[in-house]
Amino acid sequence: MLPQTQLGKTDIRISRLGLGTVKFGRNQSVKYPEAFELPSDDDARALLHSARDYGINLLDTAPAYGVSEERLGYLLRGERKDWVICTKAGEEFSRNYDGEGTSNFDFEPALLRLSVERSLRRLRTDYLDIVLIHSDGNDSHLIHHHQVLHTLAQLKREGWIRAFGMSTKTLEGGLICAAEADVVMATFDPKQDDDLALMRSCETNNTGVLLKKIFNSGHLLSENDSKKTANAIIEQQMKVIFAQNAVNSAIIGTLNCQHLRSNVECALLGLAENSKLA
Repeated sequence: MLPQTQLGKTDIRISRLGLGTVKFGRNQSVKYPEAFELPSDDDARALLHSARDYGINLLDTAPAYGVSEERLGYLLRGERKDWVICTKAGEEFSRNYDGEGTSNFDFEPALLRLSVERSLRRLRTDYLDIVLIHSDGNDSHLIHHHQVLHTLAQLKREGWIRAFGMSTKTLEGGLICAAEADVVMATFDPKQDDDLALMRSCETNNTGVLLKKIFNSGHLLSENDSKKTANAIIEQQMKVIFAQNAVNSAIIGTLNCQHLRSNVECALLGLAENSKLA
C-alpha cells in the first residue's frame, strides 16, 4: 500500500502517487507515443478499483481532458469520500464541425468561476479538493494581469474548493505560486537548476507539490525496453523524484492495471531507498 502525506500546508492527505485521467476522456491531439482507445466504463472502473487497492486516493482530471470529468462523476458514484480530486480551469477542449479536437484558453474571472461550477456538476460533487489553473505558458501574466490565483482564493473562501494553485510551465510562475498558493504542479528534472530552485522554494513555503509528466508523456521508455529494463528506469525515476522533500505526489497516467501495479511497486522501492538515506 502506498503511504499518504499531507499536501503542503493544507489539511488534505494524498497518496504518494496520483492517477492521471486524461486517457479516460481524450485521445485526440495528445503527445503520447502510441494511439489508444478510450476505455469502457468497466475497464475504467477496474482501473480505479485497482488504484484504490494500491492505496492511491488522488485523481487528476481537467476540462481539457475531454469527457474525463463526466466519466469520473459517473464512475465514482457513492465513492466520492474515498478520493481526493484535483481538476483545473482555464483550458477547454472541444471538437469542431469535422470532429477534430482543439484546446482554447480563457482566464477571465467570470469564466474561471463558471468552469469550477461546471466541474462540480460534471463530477457530481459539492466541493473540489484541488483546483489548478491550466496554464497556457504565460504563468506570470496570468497571475498578475488576470488575477487567476485571486479568483481561486475567493472560491476557496466561499467553500467551493479546499486548495488552489497552478499547473505551471515557468520558473517565475512556480515561484509566485510557491509563495501565494497552496499547490504547485510542475515537471521536474534534477539536472535543471530552475527545477531545483522551485523545489527549494516550495519546501521553504510549505507549499504542496504535484509532479506531472514524470515519464515524459510515455517517452521516457522505449518500446524496445525489456520489462526488467523498463522497471529499472521507472524505479530510478521514482528515487530521483522522491528524493525531493517538497514533492508530495507524482501523477501517473495509464489504462493498464499491470502497468499501474508496476509503477506502484517501483514507487515503493524508490520511497524505501530514500528512507534509508534520510
